[in-house]
Amino acid sequence: MTVGINAFILVAGLLFAIGLLGVILRKNTLIIYMSLELMLNAVNLALVAFSRYNGTMDGNLFVFFIITVAAAEVAIGLAIIVALFRLRQTVMVDQLTSLSR
Repeated sequence: MTVGINAFILVAGLLFAIGLLGVILRKNTLIIYMSLELMLNAVNLALVAFSRYNGTMDGNLFVFFIITVAAAEVAIGLAIIVALFRLRQTVMVDQLTSLSR
C-alpha cells in the first residue's frame, strides 16, 4: 500500500490549520508556543512529502536544519516564557500589556 502525496499534504494542512487556530484563539503563551511548533512541524511534513514525491533529498536536508534551529528556538522560547512568568506571575497574553502603554 502506497500513501500518495495528497494524503501527506492533507495531514500537513490540517496540522497547520489546528496550529493556526491555536495561535489565534488561545490566550496562554505556552499553548500559543506549542501551536507555533505544530505549524512548524506541519511545514516539515509537507517538505518531506514533496521531497519524497520528487525523489530528492533536498527537502529532508532542509527539514533537518529546521529541526536543529527549532530545538534552539524551544530552549530560548521556554526561557522567555519562564522569565515572563517569574516577573509577572502570569502567562496569559491578555494580562501581559506592558508594551501597550
